Amino acid sequence: MNLVTNIATGGATQLPLQGLLVLDFSQFLAGPSAALRLADLGADVIKIERPDGGDLCRQLYVSNLELDGDSTLFHTINRNKRSIAANLKDEADLKDVWALIKRADVMIQNFRPGIIERLGLGYDSVRKVNPRIIYGSVTGYGEEGPWREKPGQDLLVQSLSGLGWLSGDAEQGPVPVGVAVSDILTGAHLVQGILANLVRRGITGEGGRVDVSLLESTLDLQFELLTTYLNGDGAPPKRSRIGSASTYLSAPYGIYRTADGYIALAMNSIERLSELLGCEALRPYFDRSTWFDHRDTIKQILWEHLQAQTTAHWLAVLEPADIWCADVLTWPRLFEHDGFKALKMLQEVQTGNGARLVTTRCPIRIDGQRLTAERGAPKIGEHTEEVRAQYELRKGIA
Repeated sequence: MNLVTNIATGGATQLPLQGLLVLDFSQFLAGPSAALRLADLGADVIKIERPDGGDLCRQLYVSNLELDGDSTLFHTINRNKRSIAANLKDEADLKDVWALIKRADVMIQNFRPGIIERLGLGYDSVRKVNPRIIYGSVTGYGEEGPWREKPGQDLLVQSLSGLGWLSGDAEQGPVPVGVAVSDILTGAHLVQGILANLVRRGITGEGGRVDVSLLESTLDLQFELLTTYLNGDGAPPKRSRIGSASTYLSAPYGIYRTADGYIALAMNSIERLSELLGCEALRPYFDRSTWFDHRDTIKQILWEHLQAQTTAHWLAVLEPADIWCADVLTWPRLFEHDGFKALKMLQEVQTGNGARLVTTRCPIRIDGQRLTAERGAPKIGEHTEEVRAQYELRKGIA
């Protein structure tokens, strides 16, 4: 049973999704990240994989790091799951899959549009045998339109969505976000839809379908700026030349070099900054109406002035005055900081072969308890016989 210890009471707390069965047919990042979060919240997630190679993410390497024969990326996004090997074109394996579908609460798939239907596992077919199932589908660009067949890959989606023109400075070309933001955000949206449908099922008894796409999620990520653009004068967003952090926010918003590093300044009064920093060159810009129109000039003044002292010096001046600012940490410095240590954000997981991986934990807390799980990512089909025995799959019981 998935239980955690409640910090406040010292008693055992059942995780919210305890007792739910999730079938994860998805590959790469978006779908598997959604299934991972459901597992973190207590669901039993069974990963359905091809016997010959399994999830393609097993061979999607980041910095060529490998663990137990698979990429560390695969291990990161598929911890706390079980795996069964199933050839969806094999009659016996497909019978097992259908037996699991009849029992499942949630099914997740991210085949290209039309493929899951050709395999006979489309939503209309699945809901006939299990009307209570929540069926989650991930695509790159939706089920319709000229991009329907285009590969749903994170960098491609970022590029098509216009996101690349929001990062970097004005003199740079497009700068993509340095993490798979489209994939991970789409997975989060899928979880939201699944949980909403589970709530509805608790009321009506009926299941439902959740559809998300990488492009729609990436557009939604930009909703504030897109709304500004759509209701403005039609001019495209313009990045500032120095330390750009937002195309539509005025100075001093951005990141600045100091004598030994960098400092981030959020929304702050130029007049107050001038006083605290001893920067007389800012005096002509005390009028708030100048903060956007003269953004680059103001930021250039700050860029040059802040390099006279260390980041720690400026923080000691600004933070006591309640100025919104922060050090710009590297990962090694972050991991050494007490602020990070207090979060207890890291955990160690272990595979069935004993290989160990240090990774992040679920960021959600339930009843005051951090959610961790020691089970690492599975080998292809590692739990096939275990699952068959648990659900009596080859005994005609479905």
